[in-house]
Amino acid sequence: EALITLLEKKDFEYITVKEICEAAGVNRSTFYLHYENTSDLLKETTRYIVDKHLAYYEIDKSRISLQFEACKREELLFITDKYLTPYLRFIKDNQRLFKVSIKQFDSMHMDKVYSHMFEHIFSPILARFSIPEHERAYVMKFYLNGVFAIIMEWLDRNCSDDMETVIKIITECVMGERNING
Repeated sequence: EALITLLEKKDFEYITVKEICEAAGVNRSTFYLHYENTSDLLKETTRYIVDKHLAYYEIDKSRISLQFEACKREELLFITDKYLTPYLRFIKDNQRLFKVSIKQFDSMHMDKVYSHMFEHIFSPILARFSIPEHERAYVMKFYLNGVFAIIMEWLDRNCSDDMETVIKIITECVMGERNING
C-alpha cells in the first residue's frame, strides 16, 4: 500500500527505501527483512495487482490454455458479459490500482504480463480463428487499444456510467455492431 501510494505521486525510479518505510510506518530493517531492494517490492506489488485482477474471474486459471484447445470457438470470444463484467468490476472496485498500473506500466513490467497473456491466451485463441501468426500482435493491439480507450473514458468519468452501458459500447464497437451512419 505504501508503494502504491508513492507510485501515484512519482515514478518508481525516484522512490527510495526511506520513503517507502516512512509511508508504511516501518523501519529500514523491517523492509530489508522482507525485501532485498525496492525492485523486489515492486515485483510483489505487480503480482498482487495481477492476482487481485484474476480473482474476479470464475475460471480455472491453471488450465486455461488447455481449455482454449478443447472448447467451441464461440466460447473464445472475450468481448462478452462473462469476461467484461469481471474486468469492469475489477477496474471499478480498484480504480486506484488500475490507474497506478497504467501510469507505471513500464516500471511495473506490465509488458511482461501482457507478453505472457499474449503467448498463453491471446495467440492460441487467434490461432483457433485462423489468424496468421505474424498478424496476431497487430490484431490484439487493435482490439486492446480500442477497449482500453473506452475504459479510460469510463475512468475519466469516475466509472459513473453503469457497467452494462460500457459493456454494450465495447461490444458494439469491437464486434462491428455500432452504426455510426445513422
